[in-house]
Amino acid sequence: MLKLFRATAILEGISYLALFGVTMPLKYWAEIPEPNKLVGYAHGFLFIAFIALTLIVGFTQKWSFKKVFIFGIASLLPFATFYVEEKYLRPEDNA
Repeated sequence: MLKLFRATAILEGISYLALFGVTMPLKYWAEIPEPNKLVGYAHGFLFIAFIALTLIVGFTQKWSFKKVFIFGIASLLPFATFYVEEKYLRPEDNA
C-alpha cells in the first residue's frame, strides 16, 4: 500500500504542475482548452486518490494527526507532494 501511496504522491504532484504550468497557459494564452480538460480530470482523480490514501495509510500505519494533516496540506501546494514523499515516505520504506 505504501508503494501505491508513494506513486500517487508523485503522480499527483506532476499532474498539479502540468495543469498549472502547461495546460492553463495553453488554455488562456493560446486558446487551446482541450489539454486542460484532460489533465484536469487526471489531476482531480489523483488528488482524490491521494487524499483517500493519506487517510487509509495514516490509519493503518497509526500516523499522528499532525502527519496526516501535513499530507493533506501538501496536496494543495505545488511541489509539496514531492517533499512529503521524500521526507516522510522514503525513510519508512527502508525501515
